[in-house]
Amino acid sequence: MCSRYYIDPDMMDEISKVVQNTNGRIRLTQGDIRPTDAAPVIGQSGHGLELDMCRWGYPMSKGKNLVINARSETVLDKPSFQNGILYHRLLIPASGFYEWNSLKEKSTFTRSDSSVLYMAGFCDWFENERRFVILTTTANDSMKKIHDRMPLILEREQISDWFDNSKMPVLLYQTSTLLNRQTEYEQQSLFS
Repeated sequence: MCSRYYIDPDMMDEISKVVQNTNGRIRLTQGDIRPTDAAPVIGQSGHGLELDMCRWGYPMSKGKNLVINARSETVLDKPSFQNGILYHRLLIPASGFYEWNSLKEKSTFTRSDSSVLYMAGFCDWFENERRFVILTTTANDSMKKIHDRMPLILEREQISDWFDNSKMPVLLYQTSTLLNRQTEYEQQSLFS
């Protein structure tokens, strides 16, 4: 679930309204973001919300696949995720994300009311490199036809709540906003 998302230049205007500081080394990446790519993330420091770069995916053990998502319902119970979710929460800004159905048909999901999706996530350090994971939740009505999971998407007014230890656990169980879905081609069935 959520194994690729994209960034377009239009979202930087929206992000600049949210963050107080931008790491001077960042140039906003554009195009598709895949696991192991470095991507912009929003974190909190003593100076407020900051835009920085982080690499996507936890290398959990040698020879195993990369962990790119974590279930919001169980993340607090997983020892390998506890440090990240408790102390290193992030928001992963995206213009939209892709998902494929069982027939390998790609759909693109975006918001109708904003140029940015704020996907909830967290990071931790692995061999002197910060790596992030995107939280997923049960799919809402805009997603159910394609997949049973979707990214946990926060509203702009919930951003500060995500970094508040007393409010974060409630956000893990919220239903994400309905999204627009675009599909280039979709196989139709006579029997459904």
